[in-house]
Amino acid sequence: MPNRLSRALTTPWPVSDDPRSGLAFQVAQWSSLNPGSSGVEIRVLGGMAVRTGRDSLHLGTPKQRLVFGMLAVDAGRLVTLDSLVDELWPESPPRSAVANVRTYAANLRRAFATAGGEAAVVRHQGGYQLSASLEAVDLFGMQRQFAQGRALADTNQGAAAIRVLVNALGRWPGPLLHGLPLGPTLTARREAVDGEHEEAVLLLASLYLSSGQPERAVALLRPHAARHPTGERLQAVFMQALLACADAAGAVAVYRATRAALAEEMGVRPGPTLDELHRVAIKAARPLPSAVDRPGASRPVTQPARWLPLPTSDFVGREDVLNRLSREIKERSGRAAAVQVIDGMAGCGKTTLAVRLAEMLWAEYPDGQLFVDLRGHGEAAPLEPAAVLLTLLRQLGVPPGRVPPDLEDRVDLWRRELAKRKVVLVLDNAAGIDQVLPLLPRGAGTAVLVTSRSRVLATEFGVPESLGVLSRDEAMSLLASTAGSDRVLAEPDAAEEVVRRCGHLPLAIRLAGARLAHRSTWLVADLATRLADERGRIGQFAVGDQTLAGAFATSYEPLDDQSRRVFRMLALHPGDDLSQPMAAALADLPLPETIRILEDLIDRHLLEETASGRYRMHDLIREYAGEMSRLVDKPEALLEATDRLLKLCLHAALSVAVVLEARLGGKRLAVEPTFRSDLLAAVEPDVEWLERERTTLTALVAYATEAGRDELAWRLARALWRFFYIRTYFDDMLSTHRYGLLSAERLGDRVAVAQMQNYLASACVRTGDYPEAARLVESAVDIYQALGDVRSAARFRANLGVVYWLTGRLEAAVRLGAQMRRDVLLYGHDWIDLVLPNHGIALAAVGRYAESLELHRLHLFLARLEADQFQLLNALGHVGIVRSKMGDHLPGIRIMQASLRLRDRTGHRYGEPELRVELGVALRELNRLDEARHQHETALRLALDNGERHAQCAALNELGTTAGAQGDPLEAILLHEQALKLATRIAHPQEQARALARLGDLMTSKDRDEARRLWRRALAIFERIGGPEQQRVRTLLSD
Repeated sequence: MPNRLSRALTTPWPVSDDPRSGLAFQVAQWSSLNPGSSGVEIRVLGGMAVRTGRDSLHLGTPKQRLVFGMLAVDAGRLVTLDSLVDELWPESPPRSAVANVRTYAANLRRAFATAGGEAAVVRHQGGYQLSASLEAVDLFGMQRQFAQGRALADTNQGAAAIRVLVNALGRWPGPLLHGLPLGPTLTARREAVDGEHEEAVLLLASLYLSSGQPERAVALLRPHAARHPTGERLQAVFMQALLACADAAGAVAVYRATRAALAEEMGVRPGPTLDELHRVAIKAARPLPSAVDRPGASRPVTQPARWLPLPTSDFVGREDVLNRLSREIKERSGRAAAVQVIDGMAGCGKTTLAVRLAEMLWAEYPDGQLFVDLRGHGEAAPLEPAAVLLTLLRQLGVPPGRVPPDLEDRVDLWRRELAKRKVVLVLDNAAGIDQVLPLLPRGAGTAVLVTSRSRVLATEFGVPESLGVLSRDEAMSLLASTAGSDRVLAEPDAAEEVVRRCGHLPLAIRLAGARLAHRSTWLVADLATRLADERGRIGQFAVGDQTLAGAFATSYEPLDDQSRRVFRMLALHPGDDLSQPMAAALADLPLPETIRILEDLIDRHLLEETASGRYRMHDLIREYAGEMSRLVDKPEALLEATDRLLKLCLHAALSVAVVLEARLGGKRLAVEPTFRSDLLAAVEPDVEWLERERTTLTALVAYATEAGRDELAWRLARALWRFFYIRTYFDDMLSTHRYGLLSAERLGDRVAVAQMQNYLASACVRTGDYPEAARLVESAVDIYQALGDVRSAARFRANLGVVYWLTGRLEAAVRLGAQMRRDVLLYGHDWIDLVLPNHGIALAAVGRYAESLELHRLHLFLARLEADQFQLLNALGHVGIVRSKMGDHLPGIRIMQASLRLRDRTGHRYGEPELRVELGVALRELNRLDEARHQHETALRLALDNGERHAQCAALNELGTTAGAQGDPLEAILLHEQALKLATRIAHPQEQARALARLGDLMTSKDRDEARRLWRRALAIFERIGGPEQQRVRTLLSD
C-alpha cells in the first residue's frame, strides 16, 4: 500500500462540511457582522475579480486564483493547507505542493497589503484565512437575498418576495468561479450554489403563478428548463406555467422532451407529478381526431416495439382466413383482450399466418408487435412462463431490474404494462394451457395470437382456427413462386405430384421448390421421383412425419459434404438464432466460406434469416439436422464444435468484462489466448453484443455444464457476471453461476468453487435470498483460508458486511468491519474502498454515528487522493446521510445533493435509491414535505427499476411516513403494509421492524391495544438486531 494511504488510515482527515452554505445560517451571519462597507468588492460568481476602490487586484496564475477562490468562499474561516493542496492537485500532488501553496498565499498577502483596505489574507498555523466581511463577497450577498425572499414568501408577503428575488436573479452573473479548473471541494460547492439559484428561480416562478402572472413565470423558466432537461421539479413548474397561459400543447411538448431526456440520461420515467400534469395537458389540448389518432385510442407510451420475424416473401393463399380473423379480432378488441388460437400439424404454416395477421393489425395496435417462440414442441424443454415474461417485458423496454423474481409479481407487472398500450402479441409454438395462461392480459387493448400443434388450448380460448394444408391451387402457386412459374406450367401433372408428395404442407413445398430452383437441368418429374425415393428410404425417421422428412432429405442430400456438415453443426447452437461468427466457429471454417454456405442454406429454405447476419432454424429442421448429426458425426467431433463456440463466446465476453470490471484479471479465465482472432474481430464484442447474445450465452453455460465442458462453463459464467450485474439480469446470473458452481465442484477446483459461490451470492443478495448469500460467501472465505490465500479470503469476507447488515446481524457487521480494517493494514490490499463504507454503514446502523462519520470522511479523502469519481460520490452520499442522522439536516442535505449531482454528471447510479430515501428523510425533518415525497417516490421508482428489493422496503416505509406527515394516514398504512409484506418475504428485519413500529404509530388514536401489539413485535426485532430505534419503541410501550 502506498505510504500516503498508510498515513491516511492512522491520521484524522480534516474535512469541511459545515452548514455555512445554508441560507438561514447566511442570514444570521450577515446580521451579526459589521454592516459597513470594507471598501473591497470580491466577485466569485460568474468568474473571479477583486476591486479595491477603483482599482482591480491582480490575482496571478490560475492556481493562485484557485487558492483565493477557496479562501473567498470560506471568508472569515481557516482553510487548511491540506485542503488547499487537495483542491489544486486532486490526483497526484507534486513534492513541492506545500511550498507552492505557501508561495501563492504569500503573493496574495502582498497584493492585498499593497492595495490597502480592510480585507487581508492572514496566515495561521496550518492554513490561511481571508479576513473580510461577508458583505464584501458577492456570493454571500446573493445568498442573503435568496434567504430574504424565501422568508418573505413564508410569511405570505408575496409582492415583497417577488421584488427581492427579481433584484437578486437580475444580478446573477453566472456559476461560482466560472472558468477556473475546480477541484472536488469547489466543484461540490459550485453544485450547491447552483442548486440554491435554481431554488430561487422556482420560488419566484411559483410566486408569479400564485399572483396571476403566469406569462412572467414562462419567460423566467424557459431558459432554465432548456438547460436542465431532467430536472423534474423545474419542468413541472414550467408545465404549470404553460397550462396557466392556456398553452396545453406547449406543456405536452415539455413533458415529452423531459420523458425522452430522463429515459436517455437516467433510464427512468417521469414521476407521478409530471404524469398528472401530462394528463391535464392532454385533456386541455383536445387534438383533432384522425385516421391514426382516434378519440379514445390509447397512444404509445414509448417508441413502438417491433419484434416480429421477417415476413415470408413467398406467402400465398389463406386470404379468406386472414381477412376473417382480422375482422373478428377487431370486433372483439373493445370488450377484452382478443385471443385467437391457431392450431394445426407441423409445417402447415401456423407461424407464417400469425406473423402475417399481426402485420395486418398494425393500425389497430400501434404500440407494439411482440413475438416469442415458446418452444413447446422440439428437443429442448418448453420455456417457463417466468422466462417468457422476462423476454416480453424487455421487448416492451422495461429495464431488467424492474422485473421482479417471482412469477406472480412478473405477471402483475406484465399486465400493468399492457394496460398502457395497444399491442399485438404472437405466442408461437405453445405447449399447453399452463404455459400460456400467465402470459395473457386482463383487459382490452391487446390481440394475442397463439400457435400450437395441440388442440388442448381450444377449450379455454374459444373456437380455434384449425389450419389445414394448402388447397391444390394454393400449393401449386407456392411451388411456382419458389421453383419458377414457367417450369410448373410446363409440367402441371408432375408439379401436382410434387405438391401431393409434400402433403400440401407449405414448409415441405418451399424446401422442394428450392431444390428444384437449384437444379436448372431437372424436370419437375425428376423432383417428384426423388421425393418418392427419399420418403421410402427414411422409413421410421425420428422427425415423425415422413412427408416432411422426405422434403428435408431432398434439400439436404444434394448439398456438398462441407455444406451438409455445416448444416448439421448448426443444430448444436442452443439459442434462438445465431450470428455468422458463431456459425464459423461451429463449422471451423473461414468466415467468408461460412457466409457463402449460410446463404446457400437460406436459398434452399433450410435456414431463415431473422435479421441482417442472423439466422435461425425451424424447430422441425433443427430436429432433422440434429438427428442427421447423431447418425453421421462422431461424438468427439460434436464436442469439438461445441468447444469452439464456447471458446469464441468466452474470449468475446472476457474482452468486455475486463473493461467493465477493471480488477478482473482475465488470464485465469482465458483458455486459448490466440483462438480465432478473425472471428473475434468480426464479433466486435462490446456491452451491446452481450445484450444481443444474452439468451444464447446463458444457454451456453447450461449446455457446457450438461455436456461436461466444466472448465469452459464456470469461466464463461464468471466472465458474464459484471454485465448481468450492471444490467440487473439476476435470473441469468443465478442460472449461469449455479451451473458454473456445479462444474467447478465437479472439477474439484476449489478456487473456481469459491469464485462461483461469491458471485452467486451477489445475485442472492439482489433477489433477497440473504441466508443463502451468507452461506455462500462464508463457504468461499473458508476455502481461501484453507488454501492459505489470506488476501482473497479478506476480500471476499468484506462482502459479508452487507449480508450481515441486510439480515439484521448488525453487531456482527460492526465486528467484521473492524477486522477488515485490520486486514487492510496487515496485508496491504487495495479493497479499502469496500471496507470503509461497509464498516461505516454498519456503525451507523447501530447508532454509532460519530465513528461512522469518521470512516466515511476518510473514504472521501482517499477518493479525492485517487480522483475516483465513483468512490467520491459514494463517500459524499454516506457523509451526508450520517450528518443528517446526527441532526445536522441542512449540511446533510447539501452534501447528499452534491452526491446526486455527481451521479448525474458521471452516470453512476449505484446506491442512488438509498441516498434519495435518506435525503427525503432529512427534508421531512425540516417540514419540506413535498420535496421529501418527491425524493421518496423517485427512490421507489429507481429501486423498482434496479430490482433492489431492500431499497424498495426502505422507500415504501419512508414514503408511508411522509404520507402520514402530509395528513393521509390511509395511504401511510397501505405503504407500510406493503413494506412489511416485502421485508418479510426477503427476510429484511430492520425494515420489518420499522414498518411494524410505524403502523403502531398510525393506530394509536384508533386502537391503542393494536398499536401496542405492533410495537411489541417491532421491539422484539429491534432488540434482536440491536437497532437504535428500539429506545423510541420502548418509550412508547412504557407510556
